[in-house]
Amino acid sequence: MIPVHLRKVDVEKNMARFYHVDVALNLFNESAVLRSWGRIGTGGRMMMETCATAEEAEVVASKTIRTKLRRGYRGRVSPEECLLWVCG
Repeated sequence: MIPVHLRKVDVEKNMARFYHVDVALNLFNESAVLRSWGRIGTGGRMMMETCATAEEAEVVASKTIRTKLRRGYRGRVSPEECLLWVCG
């Protein structure tokens, strides 16, 4: 799976969020879904969910991505919106 970077920016609501999803192996060679999220320009938070198989990890990651897309996150945001939030 290719890492997925999503953003949700709404100037009127003072909202500038990011969400990152990836599937990788952990230190014990188990498949895991890595998620990180937070306000654009911050380090945010991170969570790792271990799965029994690589296929299960792909399914969990896909469900997470679909949920975020339904909630308004998008893969690309205009450069002007990014600069507005990153530069202040």
